[in-house]
Amino acid sequence: MDYRQLSDPNAEYTMRDLSAETMGLSASRGPRDVEITDVQTTVVEGNYPWTLVRVYTDAGLVGNGESYWGAGEQEIIERVAPFIEGENPLDIDRLYEHLVQKLSGEGSISGKAISAISGIELALHDVAGKILEVPAYQLLGGKYRDEMRIYCDCHTEDEADPDACADEAERVVEELGYDALKFDLDVPSGHEKDRANRHLRGPEIEHKAEIVEKVTERVGDRADAAFDCHWSFSTGSAHRLAERLEEYDVWWLEDPVPPENHDVQREVTQRTTTPITAGENVYRDHGNRRLLQEQAVDIIAPDVPRVGGMRQSRKIADLADLYYIPVAMHNVSSPIGTMASIHVGAAIPNALAVEYHSYELGWWSDLVEEDIIHEGYAEVPEKPGLGVTLDLDAVSDHLAEGETLFDEA
Repeated sequence: MDYRQLSDPNAEYTMRDLSAETMGLSASRGPRDVEITDVQTTVVEGNYPWTLVRVYTDAGLVGNGESYWGAGEQEIIERVAPFIEGENPLDIDRLYEHLVQKLSGEGSISGKAISAISGIELALHDVAGKILEVPAYQLLGGKYRDEMRIYCDCHTEDEADPDACADEAERVVEELGYDALKFDLDVPSGHEKDRANRHLRGPEIEHKAEIVEKVTERVGDRADAAFDCHWSFSTGSAHRLAERLEEYDVWWLEDPVPPENHDVQREVTQRTTTPITAGENVYRDHGNRRLLQEQAVDIIAPDVPRVGGMRQSRKIADLADLYYIPVAMHNVSSPIGTMASIHVGAAIPNALAVEYHSYELGWWSDLVEEDIIHEGYAEVPEKPGLGVTLDLDAVSDHLAEGETLFDEA
């Protein structure tokens, strides 16, 4: 099916069409008069199926972006590409709002519609930086730091073994040079009675506490250690787990309860001294508003290629800063999405770290020509745009089955 040819029922009567033609944007920009000519996607099969996005212009410059992984984004991007073809890619904020409005009837308050738009938005930052010859962080207001701290999401062959987790923590610190780590706590303990009810029995909580104890004691003050629950537990179980972990040096406990009910999230956060983090499953600044205004998190964790893109992440960080809440960006992306998060982290005052989830994937860094992460830190590029160059040969080598490579510039 050609999704570019889907009918647009809203086109005939919408009152909020933000296209350049409707808005009457006709003033000459001189050498900055550039038009988008095409939008293409391809999927790389990494430890996640990464959806890469490419925006083409009549200036011969292309921008690379990335949508959150999984199914659906490609079709949505194909569907919206005609809405921005002929537009000036420098109008990032207007084009983002234009796409949100165009997809409003199809659900652009969250989900796949927003992550698809996010991929285009990242690519617009890349190509806009190339047109203006400035790094992407400059488009977000400048930078606070020259390098961004990276935290390593760690895994072992037996993730339920506290000793194996502690051994891997020490290896990542000593051999790979990271001073920030994360481990999963939603792992089988052998004490489960029912996997559906979200309830944690006492032995299960003790098993999770043992993982935390052994990891934090092993790394000591050489590294910060966070722990992820992936929205797995009931309110009462989350309370009990967070309270049990208060005696340990936990950087944060992530997503202990499902993401839909912000009232429960607030209650869990405010009843414990264990720092609580959430945000990767929340969309746009509107979706994050209550979490921040009601101080329902100690740390907010937006995912840049999912939440709405780089400018939305900046807006969320600004709102978080009003409540003195730091930002730790969730990230399971290829080097493209990772670098977008690094630019956001450089541009906001309250950035803690950016996640890296592919340390076990030997070819992750091969997808771009530049080195990104060195001993737990990433230098913020000064090259135009995102500052990384896709290696199309490497991308081609790792395409998902049935995928074709997008065009060169």
